[in-house]
Amino acid sequence: MASDTAAHRHTPLQVLRQLDTGPRGLTDPEAAARLAATGENTVPQRRTASWPRLFLRGLRDPFTAVLLCLGLVSAVVASWGTAAVILALVAVSCALRTSGEHRADRSLHDLRELVGATASVLRRTDADAPVRARETPVAELVPGDVIRLGPGDLVPADVRLLRATGLTVHQAALTGESAPVAKAAVELPGADDEGPFAQPHLCFQGSGVVSGSATAVVVSTGARTRFAAAHGGPVRREASAFDRSVHGISWVLIRFMLLTPPLVLMAGAALRGRGLATLPFAVAVAVGLTPEMLPVIVTTCLARGAALLARTHGVVVRRLPALHDLGAVDILCLDKTGTLTQDRPVVERALGPDGLDDPDVLRLAATAAWWTLQLAEAPVPDALDEALLEAAGPVGESYDGVGAVPFDPVRRLATAVVRGEALGTHTLIVKGAVEDVLERCALEQADRERLLTLAGREAESGLRLLAVATAERPARARDYGPADERGLVFRGLVTFHDALNPDAGEALRALADLGIGVRILTGDHPATAARVCRELGLEEGEVRVEARCTPQDKARAVADLRAAGHTVGFLGDGLNDVPALLAADVGIAPRAAVDVAREAADVVLAGKDLAAVRHAVTAGRHSSANIASYLRITLSSNLGNVIAMLAAGLLLPFLPMLPAQVLAQNLCFDAAQLAFAYDRPGAAALRRPTVLRPRAFLRFITGFGVLNAVADLATFAVLALALRGPDAVDDEVLFHSAWFTENLLTQSLVMLLLRTRGGAPGPVGRAAVALAAAGVLLPLSPLGAALGMTGPAFPYYVLLAAVLGVYALALRGLRSTSGLYSCAT
Repeated sequence: MASDTAAHRHTPLQVLRQLDTGPRGLTDPEAAARLAATGENTVPQRRTASWPRLFLRGLRDPFTAVLLCLGLVSAVVASWGTAAVILALVAVSCALRTSGEHRADRSLHDLRELVGATASVLRRTDADAPVRARETPVAELVPGDVIRLGPGDLVPADVRLLRATGLTVHQAALTGESAPVAKAAVELPGADDEGPFAQPHLCFQGSGVVSGSATAVVVSTGARTRFAAAHGGPVRREASAFDRSVHGISWVLIRFMLLTPPLVLMAGAALRGRGLATLPFAVAVAVGLTPEMLPVIVTTCLARGAALLARTHGVVVRRLPALHDLGAVDILCLDKTGTLTQDRPVVERALGPDGLDDPDVLRLAATAAWWTLQLAEAPVPDALDEALLEAAGPVGESYDGVGAVPFDPVRRLATAVVRGEALGTHTLIVKGAVEDVLERCALEQADRERLLTLAGREAESGLRLLAVATAERPARARDYGPADERGLVFRGLVTFHDALNPDAGEALRALADLGIGVRILTGDHPATAARVCRELGLEEGEVRVEARCTPQDKARAVADLRAAGHTVGFLGDGLNDVPALLAADVGIAPRAAVDVAREAADVVLAGKDLAAVRHAVTAGRHSSANIASYLRITLSSNLGNVIAMLAAGLLLPFLPMLPAQVLAQNLCFDAAQLAFAYDRPGAAALRRPTVLRPRAFLRFITGFGVLNAVADLATFAVLALALRGPDAVDDEVLFHSAWFTENLLTQSLVMLLLRTRGGAPGPVGRAAVALAAAGVLLPLSPLGAALGMTGPAFPYYVLLAAVLGVYALALRGLRSTSGLYSCAT
């Protein structure tokens, strides 16, 4: 940071010389050489973790950590088979999760390149070529580059101002100040004692331009900026609602898992005198309750959904959990401009002080827009200025511009100064908010009230207003400023209406069909927003409008909705939308949004298009429905198996299944469940916001888990009756084999019958068939023999089919009559 330290002790010319540059900026060869020497202008970020690091990080998952502990316990008591299978499960789970996260990290890195910011940089092809401002990726900025800044820009590096007009910036990312700070190209004596951020002629990476414009020279980039020093690590985000829900479910199950081995040991010691001999079985039962694939399924579902959105709709999900939160959104807040309208106001009328049409008012307003744009170094005209110039043409060219005082949000005025018609005079043309212009006009109180009434009548009809006033002053060489905006002559009003977005009404109704309420938070007059809704054919009650909103009002409205239990998305693209974007569960911004807004967003759209929001919401619900299906099925099935094993362990004279067989069965089920990451839920699952409700989930898995346990115990009873006889009563191998087959067949039925309603089974159906085949064929194979199993005789399969038929009917009946199925809606 030595360069910016020197920058605040030298004049602009000295800084330019020190950096070996000039007001015209660098040539392309010079910039390329400096880029090679200094590196890219990027803040050091957490790199994509390596495979070994991701693998070790996977061991921190609570379920995986518990599994690892159980495997080590098995090894300590010399149950090597159980320990080997458990450690294999840990290794497979971590490998699958590592693979998914590695692909997701790479995909997200590639997707972020689509929304890389640019800066307006003065560059030349060679020393003799003319200077041109070009949009250059921020990563390619180097010390010595001369850049231009305008409202809404992020300051892309640490810079020293060369020229500035009405410049104010937000430095909250560095200093925590909530109010904008005024900046100027001149040094402020004594500011050194207050630190570099108090220096008015220095701006730092991470600041946001609120108003005004400036030309500056880059003094520090990349890791040498103050922003990089202040933000040495990645920002930690608050856990999303989805993460909190899953963690709540997880810890309940982990407590149950930790209780299971002691319960089995105590029961075995008390009833059968087995003691520590049952420890491997107790460990295997605890493993059977574990949803090992949960991290893998979640990561894969969200990463696939994000990649599909980017490929098909140009939507970039910058934070994977935000995709689930999109699926849970039930309130979407948005600004009117650019969504319901085309972000393009159109001039409707120009009125004189008497309320009658007066084309001179439009001519004066367009002249002010023209010369403010030319003399205030504004990069582009704002929307109202564009509308004025489009309606009146370049009328300002017929005047000689002298100076300009640019618009700022405090004064709510902009002033252009042109040579007056009389020799030796200057004419000030002031345009801005009606109240602020009238306040500076020399008017009687009665006239002021009459004009306010006229403006109020026009505003109530839903029109936007711009007041115009003039003043004649003796010509002078000294610059003009806000103090000169007094004693004005009121000239009239220009009214505007918003050009409508013809697709907005249909898009809003489509969102309503998805169960999403819409709130319009706008800074405009209430009548303006109401008029837009009427012209779009939206009936009263279809959308709610909050007008005259400040940025803080928008953020407060979003926070209130979240406090009321809603999941809130906010779509915005302006600097005034940043607080609300950060306050929402999901911040959404178009790719063309100002840099500050885009960086604050979780999701970036190709355009400010409500249809794209609908696609993103649907993709979020798709991923969430698949995750919910996995949780419903694995938790209810695992819980049922554990209950049945505990009961059978107490009732039977032998273990109902060997530990290695329990673990092998668990591994088969886990592999089949990977299909849920690729499932296609039915349309019914996508019609309402998807929210994981831990209590409802626990009720669900308890109800269906008990049903599953009943089916297992019925199988025990059938097998006990079928194995009567002096030889068969000790046939543990046949019992283990039959119950192993029944368990996998039951789980395949659960996969088919408890998945999200609607939609063809697809990958899940194929995985269920494969799981059923494994249940039937594995006991007949050499691997089955190694696990201590044998193939049951044909009559046993008939008995199993009868039990499974009754179980399938009960499962379908309970699913259709019980409210438990709505645990994720």
